[in-house]
Amino acid sequence: MVEQRFEPYEGQPGKDVVWVPTPRALVEKMLDLAGVTPRDFVVDLGSGDGRLVIAAAKRGARALGVEYNPDLVALSKRAAATAGVSDKATFVQGDMFDADISQATVLALFLLPNHLSKLAPKFLKMRPGTRIVSNTYEIGGGWEPDDSVRSAPCHSWCVAVMYIVPAQVAGTWRLQDGEWLMLEQSFQKVSGTLDIGGIVLPVENGRLRGDEISFTVNQVDYAGRVSGGTMEGVAKGRNTRDWRATRWRE
Repeated sequence: MVEQRFEPYEGQPGKDVVWVPTPRALVEKMLDLAGVTPRDFVVDLGSGDGRLVIAAAKRGARALGVEYNPDLVALSKRAAATAGVSDKATFVQGDMFDADISQATVLALFLLPNHLSKLAPKFLKMRPGTRIVSNTYEIGGGWEPDDSVRSAPCHSWCVAVMYIVPAQVAGTWRLQDGEWLMLEQSFQKVSGTLDIGGIVLPVENGRLRGDEISFTVNQVDYAGRVSGGTMEGVAKGRNTRDWRATRWRE
């Protein structure tokens, strides 16, 4: 008897969601939006037939697919071998909610909003600058996409949205000149005040893009980079000067 090879079908039931493949054109748009290069480690949670992982591997990136259905895992491994990227593309059977995503530089996902919302706390703990690119659905909860792209012609499943994990900057910072910078944060949006010798000025237009921070105080534009407990960069107003801030721990 000839063994019948497993073939998935659109709408096939799964543990958390039915299987619907991302169109090939959008796969490439998603990877383009995330700027995937050979330096990246791409992870797909609920990787299905492996097409996102294999496409990332074809770009030279290391890529991992986590899929609950063992038949889809086996199918993905065969497809990776056929594509000649088995050395770059790895597939494991597992639950996406339990997967270790801490080392990923890119997440390429096609999940429902409730799944994305459930995973959001894990996303925010990833390294600042990690790109999360999603087919159609947004994470929600107040976290707005940093960018989006649409493939054409567009009938269904043709929009990709991208989030860039922001550094965590909420709290009090001490500048090198003795000024106090008090920041509040909502995902990539930053607000707060700058206390200069008792004169308290508002922080305006505050924004994070990964570990890059920018904001304006009293018509002076601050731009810099966050690294753990320090921030430093250039402030441009009437004059241009370097600035540095250290997180204050009481």
